[in-house]
Amino acid sequence: MEMIPSFFDNRRGRSVFDPFSSFDIMDPFKVFTPFTSSPNSLVSLENSAFVDTRFDWKETPEAHVFKADLPGLKKEEVKVEIEDDRVLQISGERSVEREDKNDAWHRVERSSGKFLRRFRLPENAKMDQVKAVMENGVLTVTVPKEEIKKPDVKAIEISG
Repeated sequence: MEMIPSFFDNRRGRSVFDPFSSFDIMDPFKVFTPFTSSPNSLVSLENSAFVDTRFDWKETPEAHVFKADLPGLKKEEVKVEIEDDRVLQISGERSVEREDKNDAWHRVERSSGKFLRRFRLPENAKMDQVKAVMENGVLTVTVPKEEIKKPDVKAIEISG
């Protein structure tokens, strides 16, 4: 077994070494999705863009705001939940369109399947005042923040 790959030699049927092909760039905002973890998954990889639903999380002085584009979904198809340990869980599912025996599909690019995202909220989140709104295919979840009280600082006069 060679320890150092050859850049130029392709005599053994190997493809040319690409030093960047083995790097997985970690996305700190991406959460493990169990629906695409195996080749026998419920969702085909061709149609799994919905599984990797992307969220924006911004913090304003008043709240943490989460946004996701969920075109074509109704609010009844999305679930927003809060767990005891300050975890915000957002999940949903878009069903695959039913096929008619007489239909001939030429291309399937719209995504379908399930998604599940979890976010650990900071300690200043007001867990009992979370609000979710679905408007024009955009889900917005607002988690108000508690006001952080600054410690009272009292100047002490130095005598002497």
